[in-house]
Amino acid sequence: MYITDNHMHVDPIRGRGLDAVKEFSSAGGTHFMLVYKTAYDSGAKINTGKDFAKAYDYVISLSKKINKETNVMSYPIIGLHPVEFHRMITDYGKEKAFEISLEALNEIEKRVSDGLAFGIGEVGRPHYEVDKEIIDLSNEFLIEVLKLSKKIKCPVQLHTETFDEKKFFELGDLVKKYGNPKKVIKHFSPPMISVCEKIGIYPSIVAREKNIIKACEEGKRFLMETDYIDDNERPGAVVGPKTVPKTTKKLLEKNILSKEDIDYIHRYLIEEIYGIEFI
Repeated sequence: MYITDNHMHVDPIRGRGLDAVKEFSSAGGTHFMLVYKTAYDSGAKINTGKDFAKAYDYVISLSKKINKETNVMSYPIIGLHPVEFHRMITDYGKEKAFEISLEALNEIEKRVSDGLAFGIGEVGRPHYEVDKEIIDLSNEFLIEVLKLSKKIKCPVQLHTETFDEKKFFELGDLVKKYGNPKKVIKHFSPPMISVCEKIGIYPSIVAREKNIIKACEEGKRFLMETDYIDDNERPGAVVGPKTVPKTTKKLLEKNILSKEDIDYIHRYLIEEIYGIEFI
């Protein structure tokens, strides 16, 4: 049985590193999307887009190490975190920050096109209150990401503020105009399966049991994630690395998920969205 965590961070510098991956594996996890945190987390100093390249190569090399030294397959997802974008605006001003961000996007394109990374993420808007100018600039950069995603046919994992139905439909309009909804994933999504299906994007839901039960009331067209941060100062945040496999197995025992549902959520949707093939 395949069990995939769609959004998990692994941080050997600040967190448990491969021990967290082995914990995921011990609970039954088989695959996960290794999502980039920030360039600052990998020790890079940001002055140009080339500095992001170092951070992206760090994540790619970490994924190779995970795949070699554990029983789990990881797939690197590289991007430019909205908090990082905000920080660059503060450090360099909006024009320079945007210029660096576009340079970073070029580095992402190279690595996805070469098959070294499997998606763009996490990107989007800050999840905390900021000035309208920051939101507008974040949306401008998001448009460039969506255009690239459509061009090279790769998925995007979105980080945003808390969403309701209105915000989902606003996002749907943006995605339909500039990107490909079938390649857009709302990370940390509320369990609003029907709304996401209407606009064509995919919700990725933190795998707390109540969230997944709520999602299942509307359908099975969703992904599961922990958003595990792997930071020793925040142990277990957002939820621990065992959560996706444990919740999946528990809901199988309760007949809320069938084996066919599990295959659909953890394998076939992943293969379809990311263009990968499980072996």
